[in-house]
Amino acid sequence: MEVVPASNSSASVSRPAGAATPGDPATIAELRRVAVHLAETAAAHVRLRRPEVFGPDRAPATAVQAKSTPTDPVTVVDTETEDLVRRLIGAERPGEQVLGEEGGGSIGGPGEVVWVVDPIDGTVNFLYGLPAYAVSVAAMRDGQPLAGAVADVARGIVYHAGLGAGAVSVAPGAEPVPLRCTPVTSVAMALVSTGFAYRTERRARQGRLIGELLPRVRDIRRVGSAALDLCMVASGQVDATFEHGLNTWDWAAGALIAAEAGARLRLPAADSGAQPGELVAAVAPGIADELFELFDRLGVTEPIPVD
Repeated sequence: MEVVPASNSSASVSRPAGAATPGDPATIAELRRVAVHLAETAAAHVRLRRPEVFGPDRAPATAVQAKSTPTDPVTVVDTETEDLVRRLIGAERPGEQVLGEEGGGSIGGPGEVVWVVDPIDGTVNFLYGLPAYAVSVAAMRDGQPLAGAVADVARGIVYHAGLGAGAVSVAPGAEPVPLRCTPVTSVAMALVSTGFAYRTERRARQGRLIGELLPRVRDIRRVGSAALDLCMVASGQVDATFEHGLNTWDWAAGALIAAEAGARLRLPAADSGAQPGELVAAVAPGIADELFELFDRLGVTEPIPVD
């Protein structure tokens, strides 16, 4: 696994290729088991609750509130799912901290394991019934993901990884499938996914960058879930993904999964938050040098802050 810091920040998954894995394999395996259990249990809850809350005879407006902007929603299912995950962590790993999208928290002190949780990544998709939203759970220590799981709620697929232990996907009723990035070797043939911010000033600049990048790649996809974007790089469904201004819970699990599948990453520090607008990117290794060089030329690697 190789990770390159975005801009001048420190990488949050910083093990160079060939270096020893921090943490013993047994600990990482146990954290991975718990992450999978949490993601699967939470995904089952989300799957059950959607028709109950947003069925044809329901009034969805009563279940939705705005967060950072009127277009940035949070639903009652987001909050209750994070509450569920927090209770499960308290039972499985008593005393360990949680950093969640809805309930907050911190990245923790030196040597502490912190669980980083996004109860529904892709809430707008969830709200509209578009089948691309996920539960993301990662165990981090000193800003580095040690284990992570991303559950694709609609498809029932769970992606998971442990630091130095590889990444797999598991479909319902199937055996785990090892994940590897595509063997693509030309940026001109690369399918690239991305995402956009809710704040208009950041979104406008992101749109201009897409206009510069689009003629130079095979095509662009906008799925609507950063966690799934990263897993799509890991599973070879896209060749690269990038987005500015993600929070740690958006990328903590997916970045580890992509890295363990061979992707090269650029990440902000785990405690940087979304405000500075730094880049998160995961790229198949055969095009990483070429694409990151192109990103540098186009200004993609520069942060897009929000004042």
